[in-house]
Amino acid sequence: QVQLVESGGGLVQAGGPLRLSCATSGRTFVCSYAMGWFRQAPGKEREFVTAINWSGGNTYYADLVKGRFTISRDNAKRTVYLQMNSLKPADSAVYYCAAGPRALGSVGAYDYWGQGTQVTVSS
Repeated sequence: QVQLVESGGGLVQAGGPLRLSCATSGRTFVCSYAMGWFRQAPGKEREFVTAINWSGGNTYYADLVKGRFTISRDNAKRTVYLQMNSLKPADSAVYYCAAGPRALGSVGAYDYWGQGTQVTVSS
């Protein structure tokens, strides 16, 4: 079993930065998993933001965040990060991290999910 706990969410002004963290724990060797970040705004479906493969050598981004967000991972610390820059009000959502066998952009590709952390960007 894998447990994922997000942190770092909060209120930030448009144009500002924010860094989210996802701490992982559990018996399963999570460092062999791909990790993803998704987000869900009120009344909308959960959408893909970014993903990283197990080694950190390959990353993938949704077009909406490309060039502004950066995903990284520290397997020694069992933690995944999401650095968000140039934030926009449209980025406001609950952000979830997820773990799965492959770094894909679909919700169904991930086996484990965190509880989410709220990000609110004010204009």
